[in-house]
Amino acid sequence: QVQLVESGGGLVQPGGSLRLSCAASGTSGSSFRFYDMGWYRQAPGKQREWVATINSRGNTNYHDSVKGRFTISRGDAQSTVYLQMNTLKFEDTGTYYCNRIPFALAWGQGTQVSVSS
Repeated sequence: QVQLVESGGGLVQPGGSLRLSCAASGTSGSSFRFYDMGWYRQAPGKQREWVATINSRGNTNYHDSVKGRFTISRGDAQSTVYLQMNTLKFEDTGTYYCNRIPFALAWGQGTQVSVSS
């Protein structure tokens, strides 16, 4: 069974940067490379929302609120997807998750991002 483990979150000031990682265990890189993967986030008291997608060919797509600030990438040999977050804003605060698209796997525990001065 494939498990997703997110990491890299933390407390950062507005304008700062973080790099999140999501490692998929229970699958090989030869399978992972066929997955389209996405990052999602859930702010306190709100529903989980989609943030970014990277498909198996490396094509990316972003929510309008993060375009130009966030970059999604992947390392198929490590079965890992990344989210580089720059110029962070207060509204980026939340728990960040990754998952496969469209056939979602079991959600991981997420990684907490807090943007605060």
